[in-house]
Amino acid sequence: MEYQVEETSPVKRTIKVEVPEEEVHAALGAAIALYQRTAQMDGFRKGKVPASVIEGRFKKQLYAEATTDLVNMHINEIMSELKLTPVSKIDYDGGELERGQAFSYALNFEIMPEFTTPDYTDVEVDEEEPEVDEKEVEAVFERIRKQMAEVVEEDEVRNPVDGDVVVINFAAYDEEGNALEGVHADNFQMPLGEGQALEAFENIVKTMKRGEVKEEDITFPEDFLNPELAGKSVRMMVKLVSLKKRVMPELNDELAQKAGGFSDVEQMRLAIRKSYLDSRTQLYRSEAQKKILDTLLERVEFSLPESLLEGHLGNLVADYTNKLEQRGKSLESTGKTLQGLREEFLSQATEMAKSEVFLLSVAKEEKLEVSEQEMDFFFRQMAARTGQDFVQLKKYHMDNDLIIPVHNRLLSDKAMELLYSKAKVNKVPAVSLDKVEDDAAPEEKASEE
Repeated sequence: MEYQVEETSPVKRTIKVEVPEEEVHAALGAAIALYQRTAQMDGFRKGKVPASVIEGRFKKQLYAEATTDLVNMHINEIMSELKLTPVSKIDYDGGELERGQAFSYALNFEIMPEFTTPDYTDVEVDEEEPEVDEKEVEAVFERIRKQMAEVVEEDEVRNPVDGDVVVINFAAYDEEGNALEGVHADNFQMPLGEGQALEAFENIVKTMKRGEVKEEDITFPEDFLNPELAGKSVRMMVKLVSLKKRVMPELNDELAQKAGGFSDVEQMRLAIRKSYLDSRTQLYRSEAQKKILDTLLERVEFSLPESLLEGHLGNLVADYTNKLEQRGKSLESTGKTLQGLREEFLSQATEMAKSEVFLLSVAKEEKLEVSEQEMDFFFRQMAARTGQDFVQLKKYHMDNDLIIPVHNRLLSDKAMELLYSKAKVNKVPAVSLDKVEDDAAPEEKASEE
């Protein structure tokens, strides 16, 4: 076997392979020998079927398998000699082996770009110091009290307000007075002011008293989860069956124990503060790391493998559409298209791909590695988080060629930590305390401490 390498771009390679007739003959012979071991045919003992009979009977699949085996062997040999690691699928351009003829084919794939990594020991960056406002802790206490409040029947005759829980019967009708299927319920319990129903619908309920019936028109939003109702106006009939109020428990040691197994209120307070601090510490650290990476990326230029960019772009689009589906919405209901999403996420995907290329280059230069134990730890964490079986989760990634992306992600994380450790990080006062998305419910984290 002989081959030639063509650099069609800084990140694209084409390898043209020439296979002599003798090697073709040997590859076919090896494939036939494998078939001879297991083939069972009338008139012959197992393992004793002549090669000519085997070739005649199984020619189609035998030649296909022989071609695949030979090409795969060549790929391993060539990549090892050239010390290349494709970042894309290797596209095979060729036919199948033919007896008595030489064989030629081409391999097309992408690799990581080669470039000189800039000095990353002189980067200076500001990192905010995390702070916690006592008002935030008190707000968490109030949420916990609300979550653990007792819901009891309201004796007073009054209109419902936010924070109350109502029990209602409701139904919707079209302009002809026909009941709309799927928009009705009896004894439906609904908390007010928590965004679980349309604001217009809640506003109707808030004007009523126990036992009262009302009919009003409401208009569903354009992005309503039921496309048959999106943007339409209907006649809504509502009966307020009963009104319930929440009786908030006292903030005391007993509540702390029930809320998360804390010994007292002070321990719960410390856990909430720690949750805020941990979240913000990680956020500010991540922001500082991004500034470091952005600074270094401005010092270097390189070509991006299209397959790497496409991978990030595809993941961003898939994540967006999946989140829509989890909320009961379709992409069409947002007025967007897949092509529009691709254009919208292109800049973000490009930034992600550039970051990955750079960090993997740093990892290579610093000889960083990811061990099998670290890979397993990642999958065990994912399994615990998603409720999946560790063995099946890892097998799924292996069977679907997802192991390398996970490996590269962990390797990139190591490289980022190294860059951070070598940078000059200046601690500065925090500018804002409302930047952590999951600060809205730190009591969940606190209960895990």
